[in-house]
Amino acid sequence: MLGLFKDTPVIGKASTIVKIPSNRLFNFIGTDLMINYPRWSPEVKELEKLTDGPIKLGTVCRQVRIDQGNRSESTFKVKAFDEGARVCFEGVSNPYRCDYVIESINPSDSKITFIFELLSLDLHVRPFEKLVRIAVQDGTERTVHNIKKLIETDQAGLK
Repeated sequence: MLGLFKDTPVIGKASTIVKIPSNRLFNFIGTDLMINYPRWSPEVKELEKLTDGPIKLGTVCRQVRIDQGNRSESTFKVKAFDEGARVCFEGVSNPYRCDYVIESINPSDSKITFIFELLSLDLHVRPFEKLVRIAVQDGTERTVHNIKKLIETDQAGLK
């Protein structure tokens, strides 16, 4: 009973190999975030950069999402922007983290690992924690699939 209300994060993690060099994958996810994020995550209905300049460490954005019929608005900050290797966003207004880790496999292929962490659950959601965990894992898998499909399709169109 004592552990009933402990606040354990809900984590989803998924990886895939993408037929694109790691620097191009990084640019797709990080540098061109404002263009591509709503493409790989169609739940994003509005995306606005609140800070000036290009996407970089410290950039703050606001998003409006509709997930499974529920509208939510949040502000997030770029917490890591490691050229060619990692982009991480962390919720400012809500406790979540999105981490995109990019590894070069060879000159033409990369591996992307996406980790989504819901850092705490509201009390009224805790009875549904198992369903939340399933939805988060499904969402991470869908995200890497969407990124792979979009960037490989874009790449094929450039040839």
